[in-house]
Amino acid sequence: MTTTPPPALEVHTLRYGAGDRTLLDDVELRVNPGESAAVTGPSGSGKSTLLNCVLGLIRPDAGRISVAGTDLGGLSSRALARHRRDSMGMVFQFGELLPELTPLENVALAALLAGVKRSSAFDRAGELLEQLGVPAEGTPTADLSGGERQRAAVARALVNRPTLLLADEPTGSLDARNRENVAELLFSLPSRWGCGVLLVTHDETVAARADRRYALTEGRLVENTSLTEVGGVR
Repeated sequence: MTTTPPPALEVHTLRYGAGDRTLLDDVELRVNPGESAAVTGPSGSGKSTLLNCVLGLIRPDAGRISVAGTDLGGLSSRALARHRRDSMGMVFQFGELLPELTPLENVALAALLAGVKRSSAFDRAGELLEQLGVPAEGTPTADLSGGERQRAAVARALVNRPTLLLADEPTGSLDARNRENVAELLFSLPSRWGCGVLLVTHDETVAARADRRYALTEGRLVENTSLTEVGGVR
């Protein structure tokens, strides 16, 4: 009998406030393995706060967050860090790679920190970089193009085979051509690797590629059920 895997991410009645502002107000969200979701909203609307709650870096005021079937609220700090390492990958706006290392070293380092043996870490990193079209060796990461750096950042996020991949404005610092290439790559990951993807962005064109789209406004997360054609993409 086939067992249905748990959701990659399940958020229930999530609430979080800072000072007199309510950034997240009874947020409900579910992302299954093999599925992508995008959250749009202006700067300061709470998009990054939502990701930080999912990562366990911010403790919400109320509500429940489960990643790969594990409730984050019941974990100790050490167990939370381990679950984050094993089940989540993160892509930042500016990549956050070490510029003096090669792409291969940057990606392998994430696996080494997770306890993967050195040979396996470098093999896994090399395979990912080859699949994503990034030169692995011979040049420091600082000398890569913006698009290559972001693809290397995606490889680093995938190297520990996460159930959930999170992306915070991953195309925000790229030109139009690289933006489209990186967006296409990110939204291909659920079908290629079976993970769930949650991306936050202010760019509606990028968000239009996701399986499901949401808008975060005044703390409320509202699904956009209309199908908008943007450049031939739903």
